[in-house]
Amino acid sequence: MNWVPIAWLGAISFGFGVFSLVSGVLSGPARYNRAKAEAYECGIEPTPQPVGGGRFPVKYFLTAMLFILFDIEIIFLYPWAVTFDSLGIFGLVEMVLFIATVFVAYAYVWRRGGLEWD
Repeated sequence: MNWVPIAWLGAISFGFGVFSLVSGVLSGPARYNRAKAEAYECGIEPTPQPVGGGRFPVKYFLTAMLFILFDIEIIFLYPWAVTFDSLGIFGLVEMVLFIATVFVAYAYVWRRGGLEWD
């Protein structure tokens, strides 16, 4: 019986997805024309794609992955801050080791030029 709330959440999520798709089809535009089919870029006329496909530089993706990596590591500070009093000195030492590990990784990335954008 411990799985019943999870099943309810799954059913509600599935129902919401189906409702969203059906309501989009029913309330969407009935007639398509060329203006509605074009991409809208904040009022700027869209330009044709270059021959190479308009690829993003790899540096962009590396910076994004590093941001996500360090952002997820910082999320671990929130539960520690909530239970700081009950953890005592053991929790403090563990968090100092965790932050030192994050700092070493940050220094390594910085030293290797992973944060340079040129």
